[in-house]
Amino acid sequence: MSATAMLAAAALVSTTAFTSWALYITLVEHPARVASGPVAGRAQFRPSYHRAAPWQASFALIALVSGTLEAVLTRQWTWLAGALAVGAVIPLTLIAIRPTNRRLLSRDSLADTEVLRLLGRWGRLHAVRTALGAAGLLAYLYALRSR
Repeated sequence: MSATAMLAAAALVSTTAFTSWALYITLVEHPARVASGPVAGRAQFRPSYHRAAPWQASFALIALVSGTLEAVLTRQWTWLAGALAVGAVIPLTLIAIRPTNRRLLSRDSLADTEVLRLLGRWGRLHAVRTALGAAGLLAYLYALRSR
């Protein structure tokens, strides 16, 4: 298997994994978390976050690096578009989502209304992550079709 084929496979698999996982969280897990109420929702957020975060970060980073390298080696800039879309979840998470994560993960006492507000904000921001993953995946699929 050529280097470009391996990079394309890595980009596609990691982006598919990221997007599938993000879609499940956005459509299934987080709505169930919110519906369970502020106390249970916040309690469920902690272990879910600690289990998912390393995987999601790894998938996004692999997708960013492999897609970028594929773009450079093949001069197919659709790969770069996909890499930048998926890679955008990293600064989005660090800048926009991390403060909300920290509040939800803290041991500080929060009013139920504040927990629900934070969970609502987190859900909206995570939906953006999901959309960026989907955009990256579509770009990668288009790039494969264009080979």
